[in-house]
Amino acid sequence: MSTATTGSRAESAERDPKTPAAAPAGRRRVPWARLPGAALIWVFVAFCAFTFLFILLSSLKSSYNVLNHPFRLPTELKFSNWSKAWHDGGFGPAFVNSVVVVVVAAAGTVLLASPAAYVLGRNQNRVSGGVSMYFVLGLGIPMQIIVLPLYSIMAKMHLIDNLAGLIVLYIVVNLPFTVYLLMSFFASLPGELEEAAALDGVGPGMTFWRIMLPLARGGLMTALTLVAIACWNETFLALMFLQTNDNFTLPLALVNFLTQQQFTGEDFGVMFAGVSIAVLPMLALYAWLGRRITEGLTLGAGK
Repeated sequence: MSTATTGSRAESAERDPKTPAAAPAGRRRVPWARLPGAALIWVFVAFCAFTFLFILLSSLKSSYNVLNHPFRLPTELKFSNWSKAWHDGGFGPAFVNSVVVVVVAAAGTVLLASPAAYVLGRNQNRVSGGVSMYFVLGLGIPMQIIVLPLYSIMAKMHLIDNLAGLIVLYIVVNLPFTVYLLMSFFASLPGELEEAAALDGVGPGMTFWRIMLPLARGGLMTALTLVAIACWNETFLALMFLQTNDNFTLPLALVNFLTQQQFTGEDFGVMFAGVSIAVLPMLALYAWLGRRITEGLTLGAGK
């Protein structure tokens, strides 16, 4: 019966010209509704790539060529712009300060947020729900509202114009987001691992450090990278709490350089070299860990 039925369906499909033909193997049809969105994405990617190339090529030009021939390829590569930006523009010490601040702040944020996220993610009760909501509320507080109380507290602790004070601020500011991000990763881990560890006599603390924390390394890497990018690009807190040039980070070094150029004469080639020094490390970091960030965010959202 099944063979006859299949044969009759095949014959009717051959007789009926309106029956859609099967799509060839290995060929996928792209929905027309997605084409405008895909086109917009590629236009945005092309714009970002063009902007990056424009900054990089402008850093190798003289000020005259930057102003009069902004879209022309440089006829002479002026690598001296990078040397002037590094030494005379103050971007060299600022780069070192930014690296120290970002590494310590990102590592400290993830280190403090991981135990809190583990406890809140694994324990679903009213207390953990209330504490989780407390961290979520921390994401919606504008920085401009709390900067004056923060300044008063940091002044009493003698942490104004101090890289250590800026690191503490970055950890405090990024802690709510990091806890909220890591909660989903720890909540997705199987509970059988904790039960097996308890049967083996392993305490909760050792279970977290030896078993659960290594399993959440994808989420930890995602959080570490996002916090590092946020700290690297942060300008407002650094502008408020740093006062001397020796403690400036890269965003402040760029602002200070632009201010000086208004009085000494604008050197756009050196300015674009300083911008490149500030942009290239984060582009390299994202090119290296971009796929892990995307996979980590997708994993946390899916589970």
